[in-house]
Amino acid sequence: MNYIAISVTNFTGFDPEIVIAQMAELGFESFTETESGIQGFIREDMYHEEPVITYLQQVSDNHGLRYSFEKIADQNWNALWESAYEPVTIDGKCRVRAPFHAPQPGIAYEIVIEPRMSFGTAHHETTSLMLELMMKEELHGKRVLDMGCGTGVLAILAHKMQASQVVAIDNDEWAYANAIDNMEKNEAMAVEVIRGSCTNIPGPSYDLIIANINRNVLLQDIQVYSEFLSEGGTLLMSGFYEQDVDMIIAAAESSGLHFVGHKSDNNWVGAKFVK
Repeated sequence: MNYIAISVTNFTGFDPEIVIAQMAELGFESFTETESGIQGFIREDMYHEEPVITYLQQVSDNHGLRYSFEKIADQNWNALWESAYEPVTIDGKCRVRAPFHAPQPGIAYEIVIEPRMSFGTAHHETTSLMLELMMKEELHGKRVLDMGCGTGVLAILAHKMQASQVVAIDNDEWAYANAIDNMEKNEAMAVEVIRGSCTNIPGPSYDLIIANINRNVLLQDIQVYSEFLSEGGTLLMSGFYEQDVDMIIAAAESSGLHFVGHKSDNNWVGAKFVK
């Protein structure tokens, strides 16, 4: 079966998840993260050009996104799929790989992620930043909440770091299903995966809350995160740019949180706050 691959780039200030969600509605069945954006794949016999072009031209005109097309022959599909998912190793301790990659001895936390429609394969800077920040925390016996869990990679790491309770929440149907699948692959079925938003957070409180979403959602929900955070607890956030740091800090401090510090990678930021 031949596939059509569409690359979308130049996401400065615009959330790739919005494009992924719309392309999924148009029939695209899988996505990969690239260094410059995303790439979506759809079977050639399922591809309807007019609505796809209309949508992509709209986001191009309104947000400056760029897009390009490529036809993938059936015989090249598996090789392309696998080549798009090289394993990612963070700080020599956490390795995120696909099921078709062999395990690597000597890695403290090896996480298997099935590449599907949701972000969180550690190729994107925000995911790798969050993994790095999490590994600096002591999670043994702690209660952890992962908001906007995507593939569930951060929740899986929390489980592997021996958190006593891990809850993972995402409002996207594909992400929810993918996260459950990845919990099974990583023997992390103790993680509670919920399809919903901050209104669906089960109480009473958490020692660590991780939120890798986007600036607008973080600003909207940070007060809720603070309410569910234990006194002395930690909030780790990513999904925003360097130029948004002051705005995020102001919202956090007005919600009773103290800014500890942040780390940047290619203008993306991972930040730490405590209550």
